[in-house]
Amino acid sequence: MPGTNLTRDEAAARAAAFTVQSYDIDLDLTTGAETFRSVTTVRFTATDEAPGLFIDLIAPTVHEVVLNGNPLDVAEVVSTARIALPGVTAGANELRVVADAEYMQTGEGLHRFVDPVDGETYLYTQFEVADARRVFACFDQPDLKATYTWTVKAPSHWQVVTVASAVEPEPAAEGTSVWRFAPTELMSPYVTALVAGPYHRVTDELTVRDGRTVPLGVFCRKSLAEHLDADNVIAITKAGFAWFEETFDCDYPFPKYDQLFVPEFNAGAMENAGAVTITEVYVFRSRVPQALIERRALTILHELAHMWFGDLVTMRWWDDLWLNESFAEYASTRCQAEATEWATSWTTFSSAEKSWAYRQDQLSSTHPIVADMRDLEDVEVNFDGITYAKGASVLKQLVHWVGQEDFDAGLRKYFKTHAWGNTTLKDLLGHLEETSGRDLDSWSKAWLQTAGVNTLRPVIETGEDRVITRFAIAQEATAEYPHLRPHRLVVGGYDVVEGKLRRTTRIELDVTGALTEVPQLVGSARPDLILINDEDLAYTKIRLDAGSLDTATGHLAHFEDSLARTLIWGAAWDMTRDAELPARSFADLVLANIASVDDPSVAQTLLRQLSATLESYVAPEFREATTAAAAEKLFALLKTAEPGSDTQLLLARSFAAHASTPEQLASIRALLSGELSIDGLAVDTEMRWSLLIALVAGAVAGEAEIDAELARDDTATGRVHAAAARAAVPTPEAKAAAFKSVVEDGDLPNTVQQAVIGGFNRVHDRSLLAPYVAPYFAALTKVYAERTSEMAAQIATGLYPSAQPVNHVLAATQEWLDASEAEPALRRLVVEGRDAVERAGRAQERDLQG
Repeated sequence: MPGTNLTRDEAAARAAAFTVQSYDIDLDLTTGAETFRSVTTVRFTATDEAPGLFIDLIAPTVHEVVLNGNPLDVAEVVSTARIALPGVTAGANELRVVADAEYMQTGEGLHRFVDPVDGETYLYTQFEVADARRVFACFDQPDLKATYTWTVKAPSHWQVVTVASAVEPEPAAEGTSVWRFAPTELMSPYVTALVAGPYHRVTDELTVRDGRTVPLGVFCRKSLAEHLDADNVIAITKAGFAWFEETFDCDYPFPKYDQLFVPEFNAGAMENAGAVTITEVYVFRSRVPQALIERRALTILHELAHMWFGDLVTMRWWDDLWLNESFAEYASTRCQAEATEWATSWTTFSSAEKSWAYRQDQLSSTHPIVADMRDLEDVEVNFDGITYAKGASVLKQLVHWVGQEDFDAGLRKYFKTHAWGNTTLKDLLGHLEETSGRDLDSWSKAWLQTAGVNTLRPVIETGEDRVITRFAIAQEATAEYPHLRPHRLVVGGYDVVEGKLRRTTRIELDVTGALTEVPQLVGSARPDLILINDEDLAYTKIRLDAGSLDTATGHLAHFEDSLARTLIWGAAWDMTRDAELPARSFADLVLANIASVDDPSVAQTLLRQLSATLESYVAPEFREATTAAAAEKLFALLKTAEPGSDTQLLLARSFAAHASTPEQLASIRALLSGELSIDGLAVDTEMRWSLLIALVAGAVAGEAEIDAELARDDTATGRVHAAAARAAVPTPEAKAAAFKSVVEDGDLPNTVQQAVIGGFNRVHDRSLLAPYVAPYFAALTKVYAERTSEMAAQIATGLYPSAQPVNHVLAATQEWLDASEAEPALRRLVVEGRDAVERAGRAQERDLQG
């Protein structure tokens, strides 16, 4: 991001020099398809003359800059992303900036999308981390809060939504109207928003604790209206409102709450104050597993939690991004478990989120939860498994450490004390210390200021009669991060009772140092299975002793408790990734037990782990045969799965992803054509694309079939699938065209680029991608210099040649790292790719040994 970076020191200097009162933002969205007129009036107060200060703006053309009534020379004061402010005076100042800002197709700034179904245009903003400056001139940092008054000219048939309450438009000329919104509450630039277009809208309302009626809106594109499950979205939202207001003892702070499902969105959702944008992937055109519906509910609750923690009370600088996201992740999971139908949400959290955290925490780029965010480039690459999942895991542990009631009491004080302000971690910990009476300094140093994950192993000694004579827990750390941390956890003893694995022993204790004795188990009969970190209170990898591992793998279908079973799966997955368990053994374990997994989210995670195992961890000598055998087993399971079940749907998708032999591809073709039907399996729009792309990758379908399918589904999503399918054609010409469109041409919208990258990598013959190792590394620095951070990161991570032979990839990577002077953020992305390949190499060597 050359020329667009902002450092923490620069932001701190601005925050010390002045406060911002208000922005008046006047946008004309009727000036064409490339740019829009942006007129910003900013009122701020400076503590002194403040030389060297600047305001942020990224726009192709700046027409006027007027400071305190004095026109400034645009050529002198405007640079790539900044407008210098010579002439700022102590006291009140007013700045007016007139510019033509640019519509984006990257999911950043003001994103513009044209629906191929009806030709209608849809717009939405995405401002986090610092892209409000792509729409209006602003001091784009979280601790300079202000009010925002939006005035928007747009076509009369559009909906125009901001963070302020809805208003009636005023007719203007030639089919256009003007929307004049009231000033907003005080907020940071990154959580204000604008969404505009002919969106379909469903309305409702709720009464909040203080007696106000809060209007609710759910929006999507008109062409998706028939698929919008607004009733479910509203029901989850209402449950979340009640739970958060009660738990936080704090009234909802904004006047309304809209949720807008928008196209080509990069993330899951964004917590704009009272105008949450959500990926329209969550508007389901076809049947989806309950795992995805559960995930949508969690996303809804995550963004709702941010209305208090993030929007009402906001981090001072991005150093506390982790706290913002981790808290929302923790609070939304807790709310989902306590206030919705998904009572086993912590099982899903253990299976999916903590697995992500453990994976991220074992990369060489791992960092303490409290990261050192020196500038915006650091921030952009830290929306990761540490910031979200590890942080939330550690917060969950902190809750158990201080006690739920004391934690909630501290939160309530935090909201009351800091409403509408900015804070740091120290503020929150201070309130928790006050309510709990605990000193959290040592806890913070151990958990928030050090990186890496520990491993806990049981140490068991028994007599001949299976009576335990000694039980201890050994704690390990890596050489790179040798910190041994305190853990509050549960040890569970399980016995096979009437064919079920039932917990018969529970011991809660603190684990500290290298070895912790557990005398409570001494003298008792050894359970069939002993599970360290039962209930998943601690953030740690665990291992099982040989006897417990045998019991667990032999009775995975027989656990009475879903969370305990998920912890066993997690341990097996960690052992596979750590080259302690052969990859083919893990694949066999999944295939032997997946039909008995009754939690759709866990089943989905396991099938994703199976895919990663086949693609990365199975030794190359066995990969083709193991993948074919796995696909055969998946097809057999599919045919016997309960009709219409989530398991059936997940198995069908997994079979399509791995089918490779002529016989398997013939079955895929028969499912697509209707010659073969499986009771309960709907071959609907999304399933058709999954099956077709499998045929394309297998070289038994091509352009004609892709064109025919697109004719059936000529929608935005259909076009994305078609782009993926064309990139998956297994010919040198198709791969060259795909690589060129992403790396050289650079004009694809964000979601299409992501799809093309996915199709490019969809190969049975990996040698097809061998010619692109050198071009990838040759293009990296230029791509990162010229593209936005989101688009560049897609390319750097998505096209990293991880499918090529391990030694070749590692050598090419090291050569680039040695020769390149690339930005630290880009180097980090490449190093993470290298780490994954190194891990795969170790796992492949272990799998080769059997």
